[in-house]
Amino acid sequence: MITEIAQIDVKPGSEKDFEAAVAKAKAAFGRSKGFHGFELHKSIEKPQRYRLMVKWATLENHTVDFRGSENFIEWRGLVGQYFAAPPEVEHTETVLTS
Repeated sequence: MITEIAQIDVKPGSEKDFEAAVAKAKAAFGRSKGFHGFELHKSIEKPQRYRLMVKWATLENHTVDFRGSENFIEWRGLVGQYFAAPPEVEHTETVLTS
């Protein structure tokens, strides 16, 4: 299992609209190969900063299957207008849990 972590800074004043757009994008993610769920976290110290944490079966399910799909186009169409800058994305794998 791979976790995609996207740090997303949104334009001031667009926080609620961004959150609503991510909620609408659930269907696009749900249709994607290897998708296992996501969480959206909002920073307390920096309220315009979010971290989207998406679970994928494999790295390629995100980097190839999702990014090369209509689902990705739908996702960006819903949320891209709220980005203050391009998201910073990295991928992790769990090495320890409690």
